[in-house]
Amino acid sequence: MPQRSTWLYILFIGVLLAFIPFPTGLSTVGTDKADITVATPLSRVLRRAYTYLDITPPRGLGQLFHYTKTATPLSPSQPPPAINATMPKTPVYFLSHGGPNIMEDTQHPAYAKLQEIGREITQEVKPKAVVVFSAHWQGERDTIEVNTAESMGLIYDFYGFPAHYYDFKYPNKGSPELAEKLLGLFKNAGIKAEGVRRGLDHGVWAGFMCAFNPETNPLDVPVVQVSLFDTEDPDQHYRLGQAVSALRDEGIAIIGSGMAVHNLRDYQRAWRTPGPMPYAVSFDEALKDAAEQAPEVRQKAMSALLKRADARKAHPTFDHLLPIHVAAGAAGTEAGKQLWTLPEGSMSWAQFRFGKVAA
Repeated sequence: MPQRSTWLYILFIGVLLAFIPFPTGLSTVGTDKADITVATPLSRVLRRAYTYLDITPPRGLGQLFHYTKTATPLSPSQPPPAINATMPKTPVYFLSHGGPNIMEDTQHPAYAKLQEIGREITQEVKPKAVVVFSAHWQGERDTIEVNTAESMGLIYDFYGFPAHYYDFKYPNKGSPELAEKLLGLFKNAGIKAEGVRRGLDHGVWAGFMCAFNPETNPLDVPVVQVSLFDTEDPDQHYRLGQAVSALRDEGIAIIGSGMAVHNLRDYQRAWRTPGPMPYAVSFDEALKDAAEQAPEVRQKAMSALLKRADARKAHPTFDHLLPIHVAAGAAGTEAGKQLWTLPEGSMSWAQFRFGKVAA
């Protein structure tokens, strides 16, 4: 039975719900009708409350927030994928995914570049599965979350877009076995991790719709999403990547999905200014320099990025930057390379690969 303080906490949240409006244009997602979505800061608080109580949210709140259940542990009869010692290491990628509109902006240079990287992954890397860290999912300050669902819908975690954006479908399949393996890797690394059930957020599926178009370049392998920490600590996220690096020996690709520069606050003003914003250029160049440092000094260089004078202009919050720290950590002793970039307005579309594609 939950303590009195917990019920008071839920009552307090209920009072807030009665007075704070929620954004519209959001959709219920997933195969479980208790799995629902909203783009609001209160959603995380509500989810944590219901997860703590281990109960299903009332149906009346079904359109208000995204609830994720603690996953049922796998049985011992479901072993994780076996290691193939003869398989070459898969490279690690960081994709600048843009907004949902990139899916239809087929003339944008970033669309073609994401397609090119996607073909490299499906035709040359040929991974057995993909583990992805998105800017749009944070766990707790000291705990990350792993999606254990095999089949769920998409999360439409954006609003203000045309109605048909909330009807997009992206075929995907998870892997409870790989999720369990991830939980084991995090435990071995001393990182707290919990299994949850959720759909893919747009930081994954919108970019994947370009890179792995279901009709022209389907991925056709399991995709397991892992959260970031709910912190802005670059070294904490670098270690998160290091914890999963061994998966690369098993033919599993690791992808961080964010943006090299991401300032939505300046978005409108930037488009009234000729050329990209100065910080979009300067930080983009600094990120390239840090990511391409020798592996033994790369972590220090990438950590220093967050202390630059232009860092908070380039990233008012660091959620879209930290996935590249995860990617760099997963790269281990292999070098990073900027594959392409385009500073544009208050954004930058830089794409990175760590490690090499096997010949």
